[in-house]
Amino acid sequence: MSFIILTIINTALVIYGISIVIVLFRTIIGPTTADRVIAFDAIGAILVSVVGVLSIVFDTFSYLEASLIIAILSFLSTVGISRFIEGGRVFESKRDR
Repeated sequence: MSFIILTIINTALVIYGISIVIVLFRTIIGPTTADRVIAFDAIGAILVSVVGVLSIVFDTFSYLEASLIIAILSFLSTVGISRFIEGGRVFESKRDR
């Protein structure tokens, strides 16, 4: 790869690292639970981006499957936690006990 592309990739990885630290700070300190959930979802999106950049660096497609799994787990955890915050239950039952 050329020097310019390597510089851009290294800069992107540094920016992703700084953004993960900032979002992790919001996850820990966040004033409400909703802020923590959004920050956790942002960490998942940043990790998907980092894995995509690393896939370019190592010139392989096998990391893209890992980024898909990270995205799916991040989405499902965000939906589950949001439903729990909203109503106290994640799964709805059809019958009353």
